[in-house]
Amino acid sequence: MDKISPRNFVSSELLYKQLFHPILSRDDGIDAEQLTDIALKSLKNISLYRRWPGISYLLTQLSKELQCQDKKLEQTIFGCNFRNPIGLAAGFDKNGIAASIWNNFGFGFAEIGTVTWYPQIGNPKPRLFRLSQEKAALNRMGFNNDGAMTMRKVLEKQNIELPGSRETIIGINLGKSKITPLDQAEEDYALSLEMLSIYADYIVINVSSPNTPGLRKLQDSKKLRRLIQKLRKSKNCPPLLVKIAPDLEDKEIDEVAEVVFEEGLAGIIAVNTSLNRLGLENRLISNTGKLLGEEKGGLSGRPLCNRALQIIKRLRLKVGNELPLIGVGGIDSPQSSWERIAAGASLIQIYTGWIFEGPALVPKILKGLIQQLDLHGFNNISEAIGSEAPWIQ
Repeated sequence: MDKISPRNFVSSELLYKQLFHPILSRDDGIDAEQLTDIALKSLKNISLYRRWPGISYLLTQLSKELQCQDKKLEQTIFGCNFRNPIGLAAGFDKNGIAASIWNNFGFGFAEIGTVTWYPQIGNPKPRLFRLSQEKAALNRMGFNNDGAMTMRKVLEKQNIELPGSRETIIGINLGKSKITPLDQAEEDYALSLEMLSIYADYIVINVSSPNTPGLRKLQDSKKLRRLIQKLRKSKNCPPLLVKIAPDLEDKEIDEVAEVVFEEGLAGIIAVNTSLNRLGLENRLISNTGKLLGEEKGGLSGRPLCNRALQIIKRLRLKVGNELPLIGVGGIDSPQSSWERIAAGASLIQIYTGWIFEGPALVPKILKGLIQQLDLHGFNNISEAIGSEAPWIQ
């Protein structure tokens, strides 16, 4: 492949604005899932052929544009060295097809999956909807993925280095297969963990998706404890985290926190998508002609921001500074990122906001965080965690 001239390199921000903003500014038009699939097919090829001269050059230019490296943003959490606190949330790269290149987009880490032991096609289409005005999305995907065995082959094909010898921090998000009865969930998760643990810097136990029947029952303290104890017996088990729903009652949040703390897990990810319509019950979904309150699925994006923030605050009060928290849900700006960290999140993840704002959101957030650290006189991002330091304009 011929080397691409620097004069022909177009910034990702400009390209994204020209190609995707007109689409993302409307609910209708190109189907949201179809648009995602188009992007993932391109990323798959880039990841596979990332060492080819032309593609390698493009990735280098992308890194220069999107990476923002500063010692103030670095921290070591559950044994992993994070270059910065921003990660790609699970749900976008379900099969890990671009696992080797997420650092080129500026992310400090990326979470691939959700992956299940058995391959599954997920729920009937359409199952992903844009809410453009609200910078939100509704999804009822249903853990569509190619299965844990295929994910391992995908990672092997990309020649991904093992944890500790690569730039990218990779978490793998595990879910329960739909066909697996709830009382056999522990073995289902364990099979996936044993298949993929060699490639994972950390593993996430996803018991909070609203789109697999019965899954959220695994957030019950007794069921969750049994599941954790089963997985921790796996050979070479990586650090384990659990991802919780935003729709839990305060008492349930406290109970989950107690189980996680007592069982010695590496952390909690808060939160998944919400079954609560958060005041948007009468919002019309143009693709289906139904109101949001009538549609199944989980809500993500900006409307979830306040609820997700409050849960991080509650968890931090419950567990103190001993347990790392990863904040996700409605983060789409430097300010919402800072507020989540100041509330108690050690790391944050973005997905829906990243889709609407584009790749430039990552360096924009990182530069905003550095500015706030300087304004508050903090030497490292770790000093801001749980500090309740306000956003300074």
